[in-house]
Amino acid sequence: MEDLEMNGFWAGRRVLVTGHTGFKGAWLSFWLDQMGAGVSGLALAPDTAPALFDQLGLASKMDHGLVDVRDPNAVRAQVETVQPDIVFHLAAQPLVLRGYAAPVETWDTNVGGTLHLLDALGKAARPVTLVIVTTDKVYENREWDHPYREADRLGGRDPYSASKAATELLAASWRDSFGGDLRIATARAGNVIGGGDWAENRIVPDVIRSLNAGNPVSLRNPEAVRPWQHVLEPLAGYLRLAERLHGDAALARAWNFGPAPGDFRSVQELADAMLSKWPGSWEDVSGGAVPHEAGRLAVASDLARQRLDWAPRWSFAEAVEKTVAWYRAMLGGSDPVALTQDQIAEYGAP
Repeated sequence: MEDLEMNGFWAGRRVLVTGHTGFKGAWLSFWLDQMGAGVSGLALAPDTAPALFDQLGLASKMDHGLVDVRDPNAVRAQVETVQPDIVFHLAAQPLVLRGYAAPVETWDTNVGGTLHLLDALGKAARPVTLVIVTTDKVYENREWDHPYREADRLGGRDPYSASKAATELLAASWRDSFGGDLRIATARAGNVIGGGDWAENRIVPDVIRSLNAGNPVSLRNPEAVRPWQHVLEPLAGYLRLAERLHGDAALARAWNFGPAPGDFRSVQELADAMLSKWPGSWEDVSGGAVPHEAGRLAVASDLARQRLDWAPRWSFAEAVEKTVAWYRAMLGGSDPVALTQDQIAEYGAP
């Protein structure tokens, strides 16, 4: 994969990132700014403290639009103001457990918000490239050992997964019905890890909070297997997809971006790998009554390798090392901006 920082494609591009105040959105917005894009955002205020968006000072680096994707008029106004060339749609309710607690909010945000964005872009009357980020959880999970491919059946037992599968159907329907100047692709990524994630009920920030407080790490589903990958891996895939799709409408379809087949690991293995970098202990709390979560989940990225020339660069061990190093350095007083710049430079090196 060629060096995304040096190819010049992004310099001067008008890019709209929805969900720019979230973990992945902040990394993506920062990277786009580093590459010279004119970045605008559309999102709610950060919902964690600390928040990577604030730690990176992104409010001063981009057009920071506080907009609820559930408000169609506000979404349309921001699209008309930005007049984007390329849109990355990451705004979502992204947590499985929160989906159980707030199913209406989850569906309104994930499906309704996407619908409002599609409608606004369709009315823009100018060519736009749109990458809609969903999840690896859009597939009907049969607990198979082999990874899911883009043609496999969609599904979802929980509100979050089902809402994201519905988003995939919405995107495909819109593409078939109203495509034209709006080129729409969806991106299904694995479970991302990396510095700056402060969400509740997500394994890496939960581990970091426990370790920083000197407490044992609680694992509610230690045997669950996931396609863990550093956050820069799928983001590089989204960037590559948008770049290629901008010049080739035939790439408007669904894409998987997951780790190498040998890098699927259990929650326990992830915790052990993190504890090898930051000593501590973990305890199994899986005996309690908790909502259903998938036991095994993996995606195959052969299509992206073959048609986008994309492949993961960092192994599972490297992803864990980079993640723990970011947190330990930041909590030790290092500048989050410099840490993030350094890891992007390391990732982007030939």
